[in-house]
Amino acid sequence: MTLPEDQLDELRKFYPAAACAKEAGITYVLLPNATLPSGCSPTSVDLLLCPAARDGYPSRLYFAAQVSGLKPLNWNGNTRVLERNWVAYSWKIEPGIRLAQMVQAHLQAFR
Repeated sequence: MTLPEDQLDELRKFYPAAACAKEAGITYVLLPNATLPSGCSPTSVDLLLCPAARDGYPSRLYFAAQVSGLKPLNWNGNTRVLERNWVAYSWKIEPGIRLAQMVQAHLQAFR
């Protein structure tokens, strides 16, 4: 799966160091040291966007570390991708949106 270059360019406006990587036929987008919404701890963390359907979700946003925010989240996703351990919370978003919108929609869970 190749991601649309125009969407990657748009995503890099918010996350300049965004980089694609493939594993097991899925293209992921690594977002190093991403700033999280206000009220989160830590305030920044590496993110890994999986824009493809996985584990019963239309997309997933993985975190290098569990994050606490204004409200508790159901951290139910643990996986190993690209030689790193990642965690994710249960949060479904609408499929078919652009990559930058996808990241923002996943981060809405913290607001």
